[in-house]
Amino acid sequence: MPSKPSDFHPSIKTQNTNETTDRKTDVGPGGETHQRAADGQRLTTAQGVPVADNQNSLKAGSRGPTLMEDFHFREKLFHFDHERIPERVVHARGYGARGYFETTDPIPDLTAAHLLQEKGRKVPAFVRFSTVAGNKGSMDLARDVRGFAVKLYTEEGNWDIVGNNIPVFFIQDAMKFPDLVHSVKQAPDRAFPQAQSAHDNFWDFISLMPEAMHMIMWTMSDRAIPRSFRFMEGFGVHTFRFVNAQGDSTFVKFHWKPKQGLQSVVWDEAVKINGADPDFHRRDLWHAIQSGDYPEWELGVQVFDDAFADRFDFDILDPTKLIPEEDVPVRIIGRLVLDSVVDNFFAETEQVAFCTQNIVPGIDFTNDPLLQGRNFSYLDTQIKRLGGPNFTHIPVNAPKCPFAHFQQDGHMAMHNPTGRANYEPNSWTEGGPRAEPETGFTSYPEAIEGEKRKIRADLFADHYSQARQFYRSQTKVEQDHIADALVFELSKCEVPAIRERLVAHLPNIDADLAQKVADGLGLASVPKAHEPRRKVIEDLAPSDALSILKNGPGSFKGRKLGILVTDGIDGGMLTALRDAVEEVGGMVEIIAPTVGGITTAKGAEVAADQKIDGGPSVLYDAVAVLASPEGVEKLKGMHPAKCFAADAFAHAKFIALGGEAKSLFTAAGVSALDDGVFELAKKEDCAGFVEACGQLRFWERQA
Repeated sequence: MPSKPSDFHPSIKTQNTNETTDRKTDVGPGGETHQRAADGQRLTTAQGVPVADNQNSLKAGSRGPTLMEDFHFREKLFHFDHERIPERVVHARGYGARGYFETTDPIPDLTAAHLLQEKGRKVPAFVRFSTVAGNKGSMDLARDVRGFAVKLYTEEGNWDIVGNNIPVFFIQDAMKFPDLVHSVKQAPDRAFPQAQSAHDNFWDFISLMPEAMHMIMWTMSDRAIPRSFRFMEGFGVHTFRFVNAQGDSTFVKFHWKPKQGLQSVVWDEAVKINGADPDFHRRDLWHAIQSGDYPEWELGVQVFDDAFADRFDFDILDPTKLIPEEDVPVRIIGRLVLDSVVDNFFAETEQVAFCTQNIVPGIDFTNDPLLQGRNFSYLDTQIKRLGGPNFTHIPVNAPKCPFAHFQQDGHMAMHNPTGRANYEPNSWTEGGPRAEPETGFTSYPEAIEGEKRKIRADLFADHYSQARQFYRSQTKVEQDHIADALVFELSKCEVPAIRERLVAHLPNIDADLAQKVADGLGLASVPKAHEPRRKVIEDLAPSDALSILKNGPGSFKGRKLGILVTDGIDGGMLTALRDAVEEVGGMVEIIAPTVGGITTAKGAEVAADQKIDGGPSVLYDAVAVLASPEGVEKLKGMHPAKCFAADAFAHAKFIALGGEAKSLFTAAGVSALDDGVFELAKKEDCAGFVEACGQLRFWERQA
């Protein structure tokens, strides 16, 4: 026992230099990295108990469920859940909306869930979109995973599908979640950078976690910089179970498919949007709903059985893996519509509590070790963040079906049992609710066999094959964006060894990608590739569903055209252009040299939505410039106007020019226009331009 206070070490001391070292390392059965203690730096619990394995939670067999007796795992997650007061540890910056879910294709043969038994059955819904790494006040267009959490208020209780806009995750075991988030958040000694992964700590951690490589391909792709919440997919990430009324079980993965199609921005746009409008995603969702352009997603399911699971190349319990839609097609069973904004942001969006454990009869868990940990962690963190166990009394969290239980008291209790009975069994005539085995939730009786060990299944050890498949499923443009993102992120690392260690993973994914990144970082050569724990499967077929550009909307509906105008323009051309956009369901915003607007050649006044330096072209999906001879000369003398033109061209946007607008682009340094630029000589030209805008970008410009 320590003899004096100085012998106590209430917090660990880590270095504040950039010096790195090679530590004694072992590789576990799942390919995970185990570093061993040296120089007396032994990892312990908060109680001082030495830790033997900090990579895996305790399971009943390598593919079995996580055991509650794992005190190290529970302590680690418990403390992590309570790190922020009152802000969420992750997903702090979020935005919510209300709506409804409607079943379009009932599946009573697959699940007993009441909601999915009958076509046309509707329930209220609440959805919260979010970034992961940033704090509440961070910007919307950070390169980051987006949370996509859906609360369905069903007749059998609340069902939460707590997912992301990416179908896989960084880690395989919830034991590593605190480490992952600590690494990506701002460094504790300097409190920066925040809302960004481009720093040493994150890439140091990732470079030592080969299981993250598949997720890294997604986060370095354009999926991590969506144009809007409205234009991104959502995924349940984990494998769940469907259980029907007869007790038969199948596996299921959940997908949200946007009816608006997929769309992202390019990185240079993201940087500039964050400066021009850090609330870009919030504003977009708010305006879309307020204008009646209600965002809609289809709920799809991938359903498969044990036979498929057994012959699949990967473990279906591994959250770093997906099932290609070509192998198991997505069946559409319902639709989600957001048709109402919240009345008060704090009351609903801030106080809403999503929990992966919130399921209904007919849905059940699997032994996915990340899901098992989330089921503990989410409930625990809500208790702290929302002040106690009664957070379900808050209206946004309360079920909208009848409920009855004997839970009582606690902080901020809004309703308690009435009468004398607050327990069961009891013999009182009015003794309260009782269990109902016929309709109540029962877990699927899966047979469990295995040793009680901290271990990971061997099939979890393939960390590169699906990363390779994802990269090779992208178009050339998208592959270039992934390479550019890796170069940018790693360029922000101050320690060369970290850069090189990460690049050494890339040859296992794609040799050309590795070379591009090495060249971009100025490395003399591609580092020797890390030895894969399991042989890389090199012939996995590309999946078109993994590409954004291969799944474009083909329409300008729900998008926004920015029209830069000057005094003296043809008002009829402006009207024709606006009409063409609105006819396909798009939106128009007018930008002018002054916020007071402009006057047309015939003396009509046109109000402006934005002043030119407050409405850069990065805020729009496509742009048009209508300028008179005098007006274009004025624009050519305004730096923001020249940036408007130069950025629009550089970002491969479709562009329409009317009047004398062409000379603005010459002044902005655009030497030659291309087929993505349309000259509006007559009003009929507007429809052709808007139709072309359905392709979203003229990527040939960047070829």
